[in-house]
Amino acid sequence: MNLFLLTNPLLEAYSGADPFGKGIFLSLLLLSIGTWIVFLQKFLSQKHARAKGRQLITTFEKKRHHPLGLETSTLNHPYASLYNTLKSHAQELLQKNRSVLQERVPATLSSSDVEQLDTYLQSTLSTEIQSMEKNLFVLSTIVSLAPFLGLLGTVWGILLTFQELQAGTGAIQSNTAMLGGLAMALGTTVFGLLVAIPALVGYNYLKASTSQFAKEMEDFSQIMLANVELQYRQIELK
Repeated sequence: MNLFLLTNPLLEAYSGADPFGKGIFLSLLLLSIGTWIVFLQKFLSQKHARAKGRQLITTFEKKRHHPLGLETSTLNHPYASLYNTLKSHAQELLQKNRSVLQERVPATLSSSDVEQLDTYLQSTLSTEIQSMEKNLFVLSTIVSLAPFLGLLGTVWGILLTFQELQAGTGAIQSNTAMLGGLAMALGTTVFGLLVAIPALVGYNYLKASTSQFAKEMEDFSQIMLANVELQYRQIELK
């Protein structure tokens, strides 16, 4: 392991770089760390939400004849947020209709009530999607920024190489300086690509995963709304 670190081309390029070049290397390292932090946080968050969502869907299907009877107020995940939105507003509308009818008949939901519930669900769904997409801009920024930082290091390394060659401080010293400058130039290019490629893959994966997750939540919201409508929809006589 120690031998690998000592002979690693990127570490050798870093050790031979000037302060500005080392700053570029360290900036790329920070971008790499940021990439993995954002990706793992989003990946684990979606994995947890999907697992909890499957549990809630299973429970809801078992009690679909009593769609407002689940206790999810203490749960904290996107599926629970959708259900809590539906439950709270449906109960509010039922209570309002019950007051209007003066409890002479069981409270029901009119067509406008169902449409209103759908609007509430869509609003909550939009909020949850925005939460899932939060900080994804970091990955897209790193995808664009890392190669440019690598290119900056490349240009800077080549400039240092020509500067040392023009100084003409001896063949051996010139060769050493030239190789050091070229090593930094190529090292920052490679490091920039090593940062940008995982960020690009991670960004595309999370965007696709978020889109699929949003579709699954929308399907669940429509299933819930259909069950509530089936149980509480007002029968309209013509």
